[in-house]
Amino acid sequence: MNTFKKFGYENEEINSRLENIWFEIFEGPNKFYFENGDFAYIVDTGNDDVRTEGMSYGMLMAVLYDRQDVFDKLWNWTMKYMYMDYGIHEHYFAWSVDPSGKKNAEGPAPDGEEFFAVALLMASNRWGDKEGIYNYSYRARELLKYCLHKGTKYPGHSMWNLENKYIKFVPEVEFTDPSYHTPHFYEIFSLYSYEEDRKFWKEAATESRLFLEKALHPETGLSAEYSDYDGNPMLDTEHPHFYSDSYRTVLNVTIDTLWNGGNEELLKRLERHQNFFMNNDIDAIYAIDGEFISKPTLHPVGLVATIASTAAAIPEYKHSKYWIDRFWNTPLREDDRRYYDNFLYAFSF
Repeated sequence: MNTFKKFGYENEEINSRLENIWFEIFEGPNKFYFENGDFAYIVDTGNDDVRTEGMSYGMLMAVLYDRQDVFDKLWNWTMKYMYMDYGIHEHYFAWSVDPSGKKNAEGPAPDGEEFFAVALLMASNRWGDKEGIYNYSYRARELLKYCLHKGTKYPGHSMWNLENKYIKFVPEVEFTDPSYHTPHFYEIFSLYSYEEDRKFWKEAATESRLFLEKALHPETGLSAEYSDYDGNPMLDTEHPHFYSDSYRTVLNVTIDTLWNGGNEELLKRLERHQNFFMNNDIDAIYAIDGEFISKPTLHPVGLVATIASTAAAIPEYKHSKYWIDRFWNTPLREDDRRYYDNFLYAFSF
């Protein structure tokens, strides 16, 4: 049942909003999805490029909305212009590409790969496998194989640290982004990856939940964009604070709770997260202990959406109704930063 229904909203208005979310992203005058024959891409409107983040988000939305036509067009573009069949990053996807198809980067961002993999597996389960690049489950299994075994069985670097089971920020480094931790995806991978990899993914789900307990501050529920493997902010980088990437962390905890059951410590972090923003400005950047850093922030609509998403995991909590109502009364974004905010809006709804 949709969370909004739990809080008194009617099915008709919920369905209307869901339809409008799709329209705004994929069809309307403010869309950032563009087709060219059998190919389609999604533009990060704030950075004027095409990212594995956005392409994989679009594919996941296409599965959720039962739009195989959109899914296949996005996957066609991804395989033609983003897939790397050469070099140290062979079998991964270039994280940033110009809308013309020219690669801006020759390296991947692991959050894109994990979202591609889960979108492909969901597509396989929803529509069945076809041939070639549309053999969705095979493509997902192959991608996950290389994510784990590059650096050991194959040239390059893995996307997960094989000892602690944590996803890396990029394959070459040994630190992480807490918002990349998606234990709910790893549970799916543990069912549908190659047999020899399933134990790893099951353990990765458990370890990511334990990591998130460390990464989400016990008093504020805030996490950094970059952190070490102990969950501490990477203070020697440009991304040690609660900022854009970080908004996704509590959303991931919420979805994992809905799919796989709650973790008492993480549910407490969600409560603290709601509490913090009852008393602090949305439109600001904070250290994870709550210290004000600066303002404004880039994505306040996305932040409202992800805070409100936590109400699905803790519906009885005293502030959940406030955040659900605030989210409902927050429109989708229309300006040049709408790409990221509106995707967070879509996944939080």
